[in-house]
Amino acid sequence: MNTTMQSKKLRVLVFFGGCSSEYGVSLSSAAGVLLHLDREQYQPVTVGITQEGKWYYYTGSTEEILSDTWQDEKFCIPCVLSPNRGERCLLLLKGADPERISIDIALPVLHGKNGEDGTLQGLLELAGIPLAGCGTLASALCMDKDRAHRLVSLAGIRVPRSLVLDSPSLTEDELMREISYQGLSCPLYVKPVKAGSSYGVTKVNTPDELRDAYLLSFQYDNQVILEENIEGFEVGCAVLGSRELTIGEVDEIQLAGGFFDFTEKYTLKTSSIHVPARISPEKAKEVKDTAARIYRALGCSGFARVDMFLTPAGEIVFNEVNTIPGFTAHSRYPGMMKAAGYSFNEVLTMILEDALCSH
Repeated sequence: MNTTMQSKKLRVLVFFGGCSSEYGVSLSSAAGVLLHLDREQYQPVTVGITQEGKWYYYTGSTEEILSDTWQDEKFCIPCVLSPNRGERCLLLLKGADPERISIDIALPVLHGKNGEDGTLQGLLELAGIPLAGCGTLASALCMDKDRAHRLVSLAGIRVPRSLVLDSPSLTEDELMREISYQGLSCPLYVKPVKAGSSYGVTKVNTPDELRDAYLLSFQYDNQVILEENIEGFEVGCAVLGSRELTIGEVDEIQLAGGFFDFTEKYTLKTSSIHVPARISPEKAKEVKDTAARIYRALGCSGFARVDMFLTPAGEIVFNEVNTIPGFTAHSRYPGMMKAAGYSFNEVLTMILEDALCSH
């Protein structure tokens, strides 16, 4: 391709890695994005963030991101994002004068804290760089399970009954009193309020399991939510857009036992994902409409995956919103969009075009 055509490409700042427990998940998702990005229209500018929080402009291969061997000084230059509105550039910290790389749009592919929770989104919005995905407020709200549930409940959608605690020193008896006071009982779920990929999540079937599960969740956040078990199965919707929404086919998680924990999410050892979900067209439409209502209620934009439960009685119960869902070729979000007729390549292009139009 000649130089003139190269210069017409839009530069997409793709972040990967990050200092969160979901660092490894981000590497897989970022590799998926880089492998499916339309290189005729977009030129990726990749920034890797180490688990210690160091930023590097990365020029190596996608394979080394996937294998977590990307931190080689031959391919890594320390960098920062210029906060000056109007500059829209990455500053490469080499030599006396930083080199500038102009940026047209940013696509964070970071999961969990310090990437999906509004922190990076706030920096990008401060710098005036068009952001592909949810903004600062929606990202922060969706990461917080308690506040997301409260807002969705106000929109008239059922949410699980729950209790939030912030003291890791509570004894088993004290925990049981708190649970009983809120009308909860086992089985229930114990989760970090702000974490993803099911890290620190335990299904507690008996009271003697409660204390260990409670302490485990505190390894991932300073608040823990105890949530009622919803009978039925989980369904999800891939939602894309800001003003006008495109919604993928509903998917269904079939479990052989337990719950959809980290291992099952990324290996599917004993579980299966059905796309489309094995529900009636009428119920699928209701699930999609509910997903759109949740998406709007939480102020989402760009793209997100809305997860819900479907009870044996056919009632829809909100679970959570993932503002940066998995983006490998086998992840749920691309799978739902594929079932609706959109390739991975097309989905990424739609996300970037939506961000540019919205900005």
